[in-house]
Parts: sequence; structure tokens; C-alpha cells
Amino acid sequence: MLHCPPKLARTIAYSGLVLASTMVPALAADPTGDWRVADGVAHIRVAQCNGSLWGAVAWEKTPGGKDTQNPDAAKQSRPTLGMPILIDMKKKAGTDAWEGQVYNAKDGQLYSSTIKPIGSDKLEIQGCVLGFLCGGETWTRVGPPIASSAANSTPPANSVAKGAAPAPKGAAQSAAQTPPKTTGSVSSAPATAPAASSKQQTGQKQAAAAPSGDVVGDICVLPDVARFTH
Repeated sequence: MLHCPPKLARTIAYSGLVLASTMVPALAADPTGDWRVADGVAHIRVAQCNGSLWGAVAWEKTPGGKDTQNPDAAKQSRPTLGMPILIDMKKKAGTDAWEGQVYNAKDGQLYSSTIKPIGSDKLEIQGCVLGFLCGGETWTRVGPPIASSAANSTPPANSVAKGAAPAPKGAAQSAAQTPPKTTGSVSSAPATAPAASSKQQTGQKQAAAAPSGDVVGDICVLPDVARFTH
């Protein structure tokens, strides 16, 4: 039997480890989760909704904001909390970047935008007007990545599974006072319950998806997002 000298054996083993490590693809940074905007006035929750990334206001430093600069007069009274900011962002092939639109509530305008994670705790936002006047800012992560929404058939850790039985009629008020009990990742629900309206079901999903103190929950079921993704 042939034997390799110890030094040669160590060299071969080291070379094999280096080769193996270079063959493993790097994991892409995850842009989902809650992000603090550059000036700190809001947190934007980014999630995958039917194959695209969407971002909505999940927290405001000054509560009670309204979308007063929206050119659509019917939307000028809508709350900024829960309002979509990143619109239908699509993955760019071969890169860790997503393209779509960003809504600027300060002037009520939509801009072409690209988002790109920088490491695990920064998100770079770039926006342009008709291909020029480009600018951007960097957001800072304040919440962990989010699993795919229940609206996309893969329930996240803190949401209700799609198709789960709704709470009995009249239970919404008591649920608002007492958080629903959970078993694993799915909120408990009665085995049988009277049918609820679609508006009630949406409200129940949002409440169940929301952690303590979070009134937004799963952004994929917000009306301004759901009507584009379903």
C-alpha cells in the first residue's frame, strides 16, 4: 500500500476544503422584514406577496398621518399607516436587487426604484424620475426576515393559515381585547364556526398576524396590496 507523506496529505486535504468552499454558492441577502427609514420617522415592512416584494408603513414616529399629497383626492384622507411604499418589486436576474416603484408620500409621486440588501442589516433604496434625477437612501433593519405570506400559501410563523375557520360572529371585539392563543404557527380556531364576511375575515387575519402592539400584521392582506396581488 502506498502512503502519502504527512505534509503532502495535509496539503491535499486543505486544497479539497478550499475547493469545496468555493463551490458552495453564497446565500442571497433577504430584503424582507421591518426597516427603519433614513430619517427615522417610519418603519417599512417588506414581504413577498404573490412573487413580488411589497413594502408598507408598519410604524410611525408620529401616529395619525394621512396621505395628503396624493394626487387622487379620494386617497388624501387614507392613513399612512399600512400604506404601500414599495410597489410590485421584481427580482433582477443574476443580482441581489429588485426593481419596481417607490411611492413618495412627501410629494404623492411614484418613482422607478431599485432595492438592494447590503449585508444582513442594510437596505439600499434608489429611485429615479424618468431615468434621471436619481437619488436614494439606506434603511436599517429593525425586524427579522419574514416568511412568505399566508396569502401565498406558505404561512409565516405569526400568521393564520389560509382557509382556517374564522372566529364566530361577534368575536372580533373580544379578540381585540384578548390576543388569540396560538399552537405552533397557526392561531387556534373553533372546529366549526358561522361564516363571516370577507371584510371580517381580512380584519381577523390582520389581527392574528400582528405581534403584540403591531396593528399592521401581514401586509399582503392589506387592501391596497391585495387588490394588485390576487
